[in-house]
Amino acid sequence: MIHYILQTIAFQLLFLVVYDLFLKKETFFTWNRIYLLATPILSFLLPLFKIEAFRKAIPEQYLVQLPEVVVGGESAQKAIALNSVNISGTTTSFLTISEILQALWLFGMVVALLLFGLKLFKFYKLKKSGVSKKAGKLNIIQLPKGNSAFSFFNTVFLGSGLSEKHQKTILLHEQVHAAQKHTADLLFFEALRILCWFNPLVYVFQKRMTELQEFVADSCVIQQQNRKTYYEGLLSQVFQTHDISFTNTFFNQSLFKKRIVMLQKAKSKKIFQLKYLLLVPVVCGMLFYTSCTQETGVGDENASLTQKIADLQADIESKEMSKEERQAFINMVQKTLSLKDENNKIIIDKNGVVTSIAREETNTGNGDVPFAAIDKVPTYPGCEGMSNKEAKDCMAKKIQQFVASNFNTKVADKANLTGKQRIFVQFKIDKQGNVADARARGPHPDLETEALRVVNTMPKMQPGEQDGEKVGVLYSLPILFMVEE
Repeated sequence: MIHYILQTIAFQLLFLVVYDLFLKKETFFTWNRIYLLATPILSFLLPLFKIEAFRKAIPEQYLVQLPEVVVGGESAQKAIALNSVNISGTTTSFLTISEILQALWLFGMVVALLLFGLKLFKFYKLKKSGVSKKAGKLNIIQLPKGNSAFSFFNTVFLGSGLSEKHQKTILLHEQVHAAQKHTADLLFFEALRILCWFNPLVYVFQKRMTELQEFVADSCVIQQQNRKTYYEGLLSQVFQTHDISFTNTFFNQSLFKKRIVMLQKAKSKKIFQLKYLLLVPVVCGMLFYTSCTQETGVGDENASLTQKIADLQADIESKEMSKEERQAFINMVQKTLSLKDENNKIIIDKNGVVTSIAREETNTGNGDVPFAAIDKVPTYPGCEGMSNKEAKDCMAKKIQQFVASNFNTKVADKANLTGKQRIFVQFKIDKQGNVADARARGPHPDLETEALRVVNTMPKMQPGEQDGEKVGVLYSLPILFMVEE
């Protein structure tokens, strides 16, 4: 979900950049209005689309869980056999991060909704404080004090301090807002502000729409009134405004300069409408990105689950478990994976040891193959000429030996560490057979640094292959560092 929100915000930012750079100064007001209304909606929809043609253009990466590497003295390794874990006694946190974020989002929505309610109440009080009269299709509310001028659908609010000449100009202006339903546009953005209160770009979109609506109304009024007279009308008084974001305010001082500049601007040539074609490569780029990237939230859950399994694996392997207990553990893990994501596949050997976890598409016709069925797995030096299963087992043993023999155990002395220390490392064997994108998570930065150093010094390997194409393969490697006391 977090990845989806970040994509939405990024797409909205890109749409705004295109608007400000290429479209904002053009006089294609109707097209710009459609653009400002459509692109926020597009930003919510595009992350949901996955185009298989784009996805197939990027080689699939596979994830395999390596057995845990035990680092430490001989007595420390023997201590593992005496240690056990009570699975049924484990506890979970009261609230997950996801639940906390959801609660925060709902709280923000409630606050935003209350603020919108206050705006409606303020609007209602203004309406009740004035004198109502009809002028064609418009309902005019004459406010007893001030020089305010704004509209809400077909209702126009005019301050009693405005001269009759100015009121006539304002009514022409507000008739355009009423006829083109500009208030509906602003209410649309009010709804977005409630739903996405945390997203500052929604407020920017609403501001751009407010500017555009004033340009539209000015361009219509100027056809019925002398341009110079209209300029003088805008500049001749000091005006008061009411801060109600879903009303069309005539006297918005921050917009005066922009409105006058746009009034002086010549009508844009039709050839400039080709600028809207910029949306084609922009949208295609967004679709390519969403199709070729996995959901971060899913990836994080997979990584977390892998690490939890790896964390338990060393203890479970050494624990004397009955057949029923071991089968119950296998069923628990398989059920957990199916609840998290139906597209996950877990491979457990007869002893209950997790050997790999892979992403597998439900559509078997798309050519994606999990690690367990990859044509040729990455091959560690010295493991050449073996079957896939033998090569995987050989590679796991070689990596265990390499890490155990190269890990600097003196790092514990510098960090003053004692007891069990677990480090989780993820790395990729890329299409060239090199170790890449290594990441580590551990209880101390020095342990993370040492784990990354060891993993990055592993020798070059033969890359994995699928359907004759070299592919990247992700590995998750848990390291258990037993510190002698």
